[in-house]
Amino acid sequence: MSTTDQPDARARLLAHFQSTDPSQHGEKWNELYKQNFIPWDKGFPSPALVDLLTERQDILPDTRHGKSLKALVPGCGKGYDVLLLSVFGYDAYGLDTSDLALEAARKAEKEMGGKGIYETREGVKKGSVNWLKGDFFKDGFGEGVEGKFDLIYDYTFLSALPPSLRPAWSKRYNELLSPEGRLVCLEFPTYKPPSTGGPPWALPPKVYMAHLPRPGEELPYGEDGSLLDDKLASPKTNGLQRIEHFQPKRTHDIGYNEKGEVTDRIGVWAHTK
Repeated sequence: MSTTDQPDARARLLAHFQSTDPSQHGEKWNELYKQNFIPWDKGFPSPALVDLLTERQDILPDTRHGKSLKALVPGCGKGYDVLLLSVFGYDAYGLDTSDLALEAARKAEKEMGGKGIYETREGVKKGSVNWLKGDFFKDGFGEGVEGKFDLIYDYTFLSALPPSLRPAWSKRYNELLSPEGRLVCLEFPTYKPPSTGGPPWALPPKVYMAHLPRPGEELPYGEDGSLLDDKLASPKTNGLQRIEHFQPKRTHDIGYNEKGEVTDRIGVWAHTK
């Protein structure tokens, strides 16, 4: 059982954020770094992202022909996925509200950069690594970043946000993703009952399927936190569309059930043509 999946860790996270206004969550995450209570940190990038970048270039932006492409990882924590994206040719941007998380990310870059899984790939020009302090929902963090992002990676970011922020989350991705860009969502936790609260909040695939095609729209939820997908209106014409959805071959330990089966899913999204 993964550390974040243990009852005591879940209970501590729930209590830490309980009755706290979402506007104060940034500082609450920073407090957890101060306490060195970061059970979500695994010390290495997502295996599912490694496999996606290695084996499924057919559904991702092409970084092999010298064109400079930008990737964003919101809620990047210590930045392992950011470092990985850079060695696959992206100018990679890690965004977080926590000063201590970004301090740890810079340390990880210094200690791990260019080593092991972060070695430069043959035939690929390594991209830059950039750390951004700011609020995902506001424009200020993008100062100095030219244009939109060609790849955005969401893993344990949406699950850290209270459900009330999901309309703003979907709207923001619609704004930040370039016209030909790809949003990659590693869906987790798919198995958790919505009534158990969060973080991490329950995220069955239907939550992504409901919100991303309807950017900024308030959607119906039941008293137990379940999405009422039978009451949804038609998707908006400017929403994102899912172009791929599959089970990754491997993922972090927390994404497996007791039978050893991967419960995470990968969804790849693009602007509607």
